[in-house]
Amino acid sequence: MIIKRYIVNTMNEAMTRIRYELGRDAVIISQRKIRKPGIKGFFSAKSIEVTAAVENQVNEKKQNTVKGNSDSRNSNELNNMELNSIELNSIEAIKKVVQQENENVNHSRVVQKQNSSVHKVSNQSDNNSENLMSEMMEMKTMISSLSQVGTPIENQKSDIEKILFDNDVDSENIENIMMKIKNNKTEKPDLEKLKIILKEMIHITKSKLQGRIVLVGPTGVGKTTTIAKLAGKLALAEGKKVGLITVDTYRIGAVEQLKAYADIMNLPFKVVYNMNDMDKAIESMSECEVVLIDTTGRSSKNKMQIAELRTFVEKADTKNIHLVLSSTTKNRDMKYIIEGYRILNYNSIIVTKLDETATYGSILNILETAKIPLSFVSIGQNVPDDIKELSADSIVSLILGEDTIC
Repeated sequence: MIIKRYIVNTMNEAMTRIRYELGRDAVIISQRKIRKPGIKGFFSAKSIEVTAAVENQVNEKKQNTVKGNSDSRNSNELNNMELNSIELNSIEAIKKVVQQENENVNHSRVVQKQNSSVHKVSNQSDNNSENLMSEMMEMKTMISSLSQVGTPIENQKSDIEKILFDNDVDSENIENIMMKIKNNKTEKPDLEKLKIILKEMIHITKSKLQGRIVLVGPTGVGKTTTIAKLAGKLALAEGKKVGLITVDTYRIGAVEQLKAYADIMNLPFKVVYNMNDMDKAIESMSECEVVLIDTTGRSSKNKMQIAELRTFVEKADTKNIHLVLSSTTKNRDMKYIIEGYRILNYNSIIVTKLDETATYGSILNILETAKIPLSFVSIGQNVPDDIKELSADSIVSLILGEDTIC
């Protein structure tokens, strides 16, 4: 008995080749779906491996013909069309071959066993439906596994990275910090190295609150309230003579709000509408030790508005310019604001609304982006108490979640 295996695309192709090579008396022992080897096999259609057998005596003439034809074929074609030829002498041998195939193939099964060369159309239709469903399930599993690539990355973070990530430190800053920790060859624990690195990244300035002081920044960050806090700190706590000027005539209620603070603290107050008003206001406060100037909140993306604001700032003729930023501002927006306001030549940062956030990584993000030292932080609405000068150690404790404002 002769047993042969064929790798074909369809059963019709298999039947044609079996009849041609083994004759009409050949029987099909088994058939199964297989994939081509390598990565390409995952994305190409499956082939069919068919095993057939025939008695030697019945097909001897046919085999001689096939042998003659086979001698003239290309060796590569023979490798693809005929994988194996085994001679057996009994039906029991066929059973052994089938059993051996079933044991060697993992996660596969025999779709159909046939004892004749006749295949009905209905059987082929059932097989095609089953094969299609199998293909769809395999594709679904593959897509699911691919979609999960990268999701466990967070689980791979070190303890230090998790601390920084959980406290809203920007990813670029985290990467920079981790590189510095790696390059630190001392025997100190990573947490101690982290604190040292953060302290080196945080710059504090002891701002001299004298002369003309200008606060700039976008709308809603708390410039007017910060002006009132500084005025209270200087006038009430330190006993200095303070004057207030506002350029913010666009925002409804801004003038009234600052005027109310000025009346409560009995401070001179002026409203500026144009350049001439600015000269007059500054001149009227020539006897004040400190003049605090509140400006209009402008969009950092509107270059024309920023240029207009610049003329007022330049008119104040001071280098004591604070950029006011909210700790609740998104990192990406914060970067746009910092870059957009650079034209005003601010020389320090005030971070506000620390009482409105649970994480303080934004402080580090702001200072690292601006490369400008921090002067004050605002921790609430109370005037004048809720404005503070924090040390680098205190800010590190806030960033790492070891301390909190509220």
